[in-house]
Amino acid sequence: MPTPNSNNSHTQSKLDPEKYARLKAELDAPYRGLRKFLYVAFGASGFIGAFISFTRIIAGQNINSAFPNFALQVGVMALMIWLFRLES
Repeated sequence: MPTPNSNNSHTQSKLDPEKYARLKAELDAPYRGLRKFLYVAFGASGFIGAFISFTRIIAGQNINSAFPNFALQVGVMALMIWLFRLES
């Protein structure tokens, strides 16, 4: 009857060291790549929204609603940058 340790070492010897390291990293932090992609996507969305709101503020169009929207978009960008750095 094989012991669990002998089976694990047998499986480990069949894997490439690079593939084993990648799987171990994924086990330590699952879906890291997906989370980083979402942080970048939401940060880019916040940037576009902030840019549009900023141009409305400069143009003087509907400043009462454009300024809170601008502040919200800047907050979204700051949050996504913080989360991305926290992930790295």
